[in-house]
Amino acid sequence: MKKYSISDIEGLIGIKAHTIRAWETRYNLVPPKRTPTNIRYYDEEDLKMLLNIVALNDNGYKISRIAKLKKQQILDLVLQLNSNWENESVQLLNLSNATLRYDEKEFSKILAGCIKEMGLIKAMDLVLFPFMKRIGMLWQTGTIDPSQEHFAANLIRDRIIVEIDRTRKTEIEKPLRFVLFLPEAEMHETGLLFARYLLKKCGHETLYLGGEIPYTDIKKVVRSYQPDYAFIVLTSLNLGKDINKIIAKVMEHVDVPLIVGGSLISEFDVLVNDRLTPLKNVCDMVDFLEEL
Repeated sequence: MKKYSISDIEGLIGIKAHTIRAWETRYNLVPPKRTPTNIRYYDEEDLKMLLNIVALNDNGYKISRIAKLKKQQILDLVLQLNSNWENESVQLLNLSNATLRYDEKEFSKILAGCIKEMGLIKAMDLVLFPFMKRIGMLWQTGTIDPSQEHFAANLIRDRIIVEIDRTRKTEIEKPLRFVLFLPEAEMHETGLLFARYLLKKCGHETLYLGGEIPYTDIKKVVRSYQPDYAFIVLTSLNLGKDINKIIAKVMEHVDVPLIVGGSLISEFDVLVNDRLTPLKNVCDMVDFLEEL
C-alpha cells in the first residue's frame, strides 16, 4: 500500500497542511500513522477518507459536524453528493480518487455522467481542465506516478474523440480551414482535441496532426493545405517559462494567423501581434470560434 506524506496529501486534496493538522488536533480526524522511525504518513484508506471529508466540507458541512459522524454516515452522505454530476468540486475529487486507484470503470462513469449532464463544453471548463491541471502539477512534484497522469489523460482523450464522432457538423456558408498540431516537446493533446470538437461544432474544416510535429514538417503542411488559421495548444511545464520563444518559432514556420490555447497561456504574459490570438480559457475559445 502506498504511503503519502502530508505534502502529498496537501496536493491531492487541495487543503493546506496546517489545516489538515488542525483537523487532527481539534477533532482527531484521520490521524496519521507512523513508521518504526516515527515518521508520519497516510495510507490509501486515509487519503480516501480525507477526500470524502473535503467533499462534504466543500458542500456546506462543517468540520465539527463531520467529526461527529461515523465512517458509514460519511460514506452515505458522499454517495448522495456523487449522484449530482454538476457538482464540479465533488466530481473533481472523484476523478482524483479513481486515478489514484487506476479505476477505469469508475473514471469512465464519472466522465460520462458529467458530460451527459453538463455537455462537453461545460464539463471541460469546470471539471476536466481543472482536473488535468492539478494532476499535471502532482506529476511534476512526484506526488503521483507518471503512469497515473497518463491513465487519466488517455481516458479523457478517448472520451473527447467519442464526442467528436458523435457531433454532427454544422453546415455554414463559408467554412474556414484550420490545421491543428502540437509543436515539438508538447505532448498533451486534450486541449487540441477539444478545439477540434469546437471547430466541428461550428462547421469549420480541420486537419488534425496531433503531437510533437517537427517545425520543418508543419511548414510543408501549411504550404500544401493552405489553412486560414493554425491552432496550437501549450500545456506542458517542460516547455519552460518563456513561451513567447516557442510561439515565435512556430510563427517562423507558419505564415497564417496563429491561435494559441492551453493552460500556459493563462499563466504567462503573451506578446500579442496582428497574426497571433491567445485564448486563455474555454470561454475565450468558444467565443472566438463562434464569432469567426
